[in-house]
Amino acid sequence: MKIVKKTVATIGLAAGLMAAASAHAEVGVVGEVGTTGVGGHMVIPLRKNLNARVGMGYLSYSYSGSTSGMNYDLSMKAKTYDALLDWYPKEHSAFHVTGGLAYNGSKIDAQARPDANGNYTIDGNSYSAASAGKIKGQVDFGKIAPYLGVGWSKATEKGWSFSTDVGMLFQGSPHTTLSSSGCTASAAACNQLAADVAKENARLNDEVSRFKIYPVLRIGISYKF
Repeated sequence: MKIVKKTVATIGLAAGLMAAASAHAEVGVVGEVGTTGVGGHMVIPLRKNLNARVGMGYLSYSYSGSTSGMNYDLSMKAKTYDALLDWYPKEHSAFHVTGGLAYNGSKIDAQARPDANGNYTIDGNSYSAASAGKIKGQVDFGKIAPYLGVGWSKATEKGWSFSTDVGMLFQGSPHTTLSSSGCTASAAACNQLAADVAKENARLNDEVSRFKIYPVLRIGISYKF
């Protein structure tokens, strides 16, 4: 219920800012690239030293990883939608402090990779990948993530300019779901495999538990009308 309330609050905040943008002439747009992927923001002046931003980012890439007992092929898809406030402590300064909320739709797909002999070794037990089937799962993150950071961008000047963001997305403890499917070995072997995969899921969850904070670094080009 808390997640639903926070999601509704985030959507409501974004909708309110978009409504303010339609009534305000001096809006700006930003195209960005960084650790949140490729994306952009609409910049909405609220006061002389306060801007609002609503935007999104998308990132997709594949890489390899491992726990103490298994190797994985990993595929990450990071999608964020945020509503932010930029506060400028000094007039005519490009430096600002940013806070806000993001809807975090990021996930990591994980598939176990057999060793050079075509086997999985889990909790000291060896299984032929041909009979064990596939071992795969997913890493999910908290959907509502507070954001805190700093940045540099022109608050009042019209035309083209550069912008940067450096901050942290507090995405909470990740949750893993790893399981096996398609086991064609004996019933006893398949049952043992399922038990070992459950233990491996706990190890994988422990490995990713430290990723509660996602670092944000963005560089953008903006235009203010």
